[in-house]
This record gives sequence, C-alpha cells and structure tokens, in this order.
Amino acid sequence: MESSELQHIINWLIDGARSSRGPAEMISDACEQLVAAGLPLWRFGVFIRTLHPEIFGRNFIWRQGEELEIGTVDFEILDTPEFARSPLRIVFEEGREVRGRINDVDTKRFPFLEDMRAEGVSDYIATPMRFLDGSIHAISWTTRHPGGFSDDDIATIRSIIAPLARVSEIVTLRRTAATLLDTYVGNRAGERILAGQIRRGHNDTMQAAIWLSDLRGFTALSDRLPAETVVEILNRYFDCQVAAIRSHGGEVLKFMGDGLLAVFPIDEYVGDAAHVCARTLEAAREARASVDALAHPVGDVVERFRFGVALHVGNILYGNIGGGNRLDFTCIGPAVNLAARMEKIAGRLGRTVVASEVFAKACQQDWRDLGDFPIAGFSKAQRVYGLAEETPVVMA
Repeated sequence: MESSELQHIINWLIDGARSSRGPAEMISDACEQLVAAGLPLWRFGVFIRTLHPEIFGRNFIWRQGEELEIGTVDFEILDTPEFARSPLRIVFEEGREVRGRINDVDTKRFPFLEDMRAEGVSDYIATPMRFLDGSIHAISWTTRHPGGFSDDDIATIRSIIAPLARVSEIVTLRRTAATLLDTYVGNRAGERILAGQIRRGHNDTMQAAIWLSDLRGFTALSDRLPAETVVEILNRYFDCQVAAIRSHGGEVLKFMGDGLLAVFPIDEYVGDAAHVCARTLEAAREARASVDALAHPVGDVVERFRFGVALHVGNILYGNIGGGNRLDFTCIGPAVNLAARMEKIAGRLGRTVVASEVFAKACQQDWRDLGDFPIAGFSKAQRVYGLAEETPVVMA
C-alpha cells in the first residue's frame, strides 16, 4: 500500500470520518478505502464493550460485497464455551494481539477459526483497541489472500488501530451518554439533555396521561424482610410495570421507593387524548396481570403482591428542577399532585386501577363511579372512577 494512500485514510479517521453518516457507514467506508488502497481485507469486525445494565457489547461485521451486520451480546456470553475458546477473550482479558493462520496447527484451539476456514479465510488477526480510559475493545481482520497477510499488511493494520480507536471512542462516549441518560432519566428527557437543555428553568408544558403507582403493604414488607430481598422484590415488581408502560408509548420518569411516576405524552405525533388514554389503560391492565402473577419465594413462604395505579390526564411542567448544579429532569404540576392523591384513594378503596373524571371521559370504558373525594390542596372534591371489572380488595 502506498504511504500516501494510507496517510489519507489515517487523516480521514483523525478528522472524524466526516463524510460518513454515522458509525455503521464509517466502518464500511474505512474498509472499502483500505481494500481500494491494496489491503486484502475480506472480513472486518469491531467489538465495543458498552456501559449498559443489560448489554455487554456491540459488534459491527463487514464483509466484501455485503451489508454491514450490527449486533449486540448480553453478559451471558461471558459464561459460554464459545467465548472461553474465542480469540477475542484473550484480547479483552490480556490486551494482546492474537493471530491465527488458518493452516497452523495452533489455530485448532479456536473453533471460530475452523468456521473461518470453511469460508475460505487464510489468515486472521484480532487486535486490541484501547480507549483513553484504559478499556480494551477489539478489532478482527481476516483475508482470503493466498499466504495470508504480508508483513506490509500487518504494518498497515497496526497503523490504522490508533486513529480508528480515537474516532470509535468519541462515537462510543456519545452513545454511552445517551444510554445512561435513557436508563436514569428516560428517553425523552435524555434526548433533551443531550441537546443542551441542562439549565435550571429550561422547562416545557406538555399534555400527557399520568401514571402514578404504589406497591401495597411495602412498609410492612420492608420491616420483616432483609434489605437485599426487598431490592430483589422491587426490581421484579418494577419489571411488571416498565415493560407494559414502554410498550404502550409511555416513559418512566421516576422511581420513588416503591412508587413509580410515568407519563404518556399527547401530541401531534402520538395521537389524541382518547387514543393515548386507551393505551395507558391497556398498559395498566397488563401491569396488573403481571403483578398478580408475581410470586417471590422467601424461605418456606411465597410472597404475593398487589399494587395500585392512579390514571389522570392534564398539563404538566416538564424539565429541569433543582438547586445549584444538582438538577433533576422531572414533571410537576397540579395534574401530578392529583394523580398522587388519587393513588392513596385507590389504596383506601382496595382498587388496583382508578381514574380521574377527565381520564374516564377520554377513555370510554366500563367505569364505575366511586364518588367524590375531598383532596388536600384542591378547592373542589374530585370524582374518582374504578373499572367495573375489578372487585375491591381491602387489605388488612
């Protein structure tokens, strides 16, 4: 490969691969440029470890003449025989390069290379890609060229690793930031924060269906069970709700002990209030069924659970609230306060799902009028509705 061609590719990477629209296109463009410059590359893989509660890493696989493959692997892969006998394990754990010429006897210890042999590969190299924070990621390079990679090819590969690591780290850091924000504050809030809405007072008014739920008997549960067991129960309990909320277009904003605050935005992209409220109620029904089915063994006893959720619809103030440089992205307003008060009424009435009058009118269902209730902070009593399908259960 001509040194000028190689330097052009290196400079392009250092400059952020600006001509590419996103990381997938950047990888494809880099591989195609390397092949055009003379590197006999047939398959190329980038393996990035992630900071994510469920995903161990992401992989990007390029082959000549094919669409780029993008995938993810969870943490269970670390316990598999395939990973234990993979060249990438050595790269991740020891931070050293692994080469496997397909015809070498030593390559038989890597079952993956046997698969590569079947595809006509003659040489394989897995190299560490180090980020500035010390984390080690990996790149794999394969060729079908007779005799494998030459010494000049190996030198080219090694010269590309550092600039590729720099641009990959930038992309990964931004993705990690977005993932962490999605995990801790929700996807809508995360997008706004990344877009620069980070100052106190940056707030918007939004119309939304509001969900506020609570686990029944949580205080007594916390008193009689070990803290570790309570955390396990809470995680399983929240799983029953979060999946239903997200699948129906909602966003979880806050976990408050055993409480959960979520919103289902109403705007021109999502639909009218009736449509959004119907989806919110469907999510509540799914969560109710999941919590009813939840059983957690503790010694010789199997714990069962009940929860309550209040549904309301109204305008909320959505944005940054806090003091100094410690802010929270949340929602406030009379509509949220009413939902919180209604959830307490649901507990007193032994109801799982209750709705405000405005929610019940927007979502035409078989509601039962439960009466008017005085609510602290509100000048008028509020009418509360329950689902006719539910039988009240008053807890002792």
